[in-house]
Amino acid sequence: MQLERKLLILTTAALAGLGLLMVYSSSITARPSFTDQKYLSRQLMFLAAGVVAASVAARLPREFLYQIAYPLFVVSVGLLVAVLIPGVGTVRNGAQRWFSFGSMTLQPSELAKFAMVLFLARSLASRGRGPAGLLNTWLPLLLVPSFVSGLVLYEPDFGTAAYLLVCAVVVLFLGGMPAWYLAGVLAAVVPLGGLLVAIEPYRIKRILQFAQGWTDPAAAPYQVQQSLVAIGSGGLWGTGLGQGWQKLGFLPEANTDFVFAVVGEELGLVGTLTVLALWATLLVCGVRLASQVRGDKFAYLVSLGLVVELVFQAIVNIGVVTGSLPPKGISLPFMSAGGSNLIVSLVSVGVVIGLTREGNCCEATWGAETSHNNLARHREYVRSRRELLHET
Repeated sequence: MQLERKLLILTTAALAGLGLLMVYSSSITARPSFTDQKYLSRQLMFLAAGVVAASVAARLPREFLYQIAYPLFVVSVGLLVAVLIPGVGTVRNGAQRWFSFGSMTLQPSELAKFAMVLFLARSLASRGRGPAGLLNTWLPLLLVPSFVSGLVLYEPDFGTAAYLLVCAVVVLFLGGMPAWYLAGVLAAVVPLGGLLVAIEPYRIKRILQFAQGWTDPAAAPYQVQQSLVAIGSGGLWGTGLGQGWQKLGFLPEANTDFVFAVVGEELGLVGTLTVLALWATLLVCGVRLASQVRGDKFAYLVSLGLVVELVFQAIVNIGVVTGSLPPKGISLPFMSAGGSNLIVSLVSVGVVIGLTREGNCCEATWGAETSHNNLARHREYVRSRRELLHET
């Protein structure tokens, strides 16, 4: 598995490096100024911090991650509550999702994505050998991420709330939730999601514009129209790095949510296919590495859950940019401007590398997790039995 581990690191480095270039290019204005350099400097700082944090995460013992899973989740929920307090969280465009520290911001929902995977993985790994029923296992584990999604929805951030809930269900399914329970969850969530869309006029407008855009491009949401123009004008090889026009006041959020459209315009079809190939490589390497620790339920669920979470976020972002999904503000991991998502994404890769490293996983059965104390007592028992046999 050394090849997969190296490929995962190289793929992550390629995505982050390309993202650095595209953040700088997409931040260039019609009249170049210090603002252009500011985005590059900030992204460089976040990238350096993320690399350091990922290096530390890759060296964390598996038992340490297991022990901090619950406290970290509590902290993330506390931050989600705190950001909603008037005067504490920062309001932008009618949404209260950030903490501001001078020119820097922190988005607690990014930490919640990471913490939720660890929480669910530990909860499933520490479950006893008894049967996992709906009331004693799956329903409680569904209610917890539903509460977290509710906090994010209240910010409001409908897209991230739905994303968190979907990722939680995927982790539970990987952890053994029966398929018919999954079908029941979908049957309950889909009507609820429709109701949440229906009670907000702007959400209904987005859905209607998205549906009409398939037959009449002029009826599509403005940002999607400009995104498709950018991608279409790139052709096969693109206009050249830094030579795109759509970012000059036409394409909204060019260096964050719609950075993939800038890739399409400036690097063309070759550039977009390269990005897709990098994400496919990351998925394959991550899945193969996670399969290496399948005997350790906690390590397996965390590794596979974080990889799926990253790839799913990329799919949603690219789907929005290409008009395949209704528009929603979800960034492209490693490539969009912003610190919280970049650092958490790099830490996620570091954790996957660390947990799948030989010697860092616990010899645990798929059915139940052996705690540190129980393992120590078991070793003491084996040692005493050996001494008794030797004396005999």
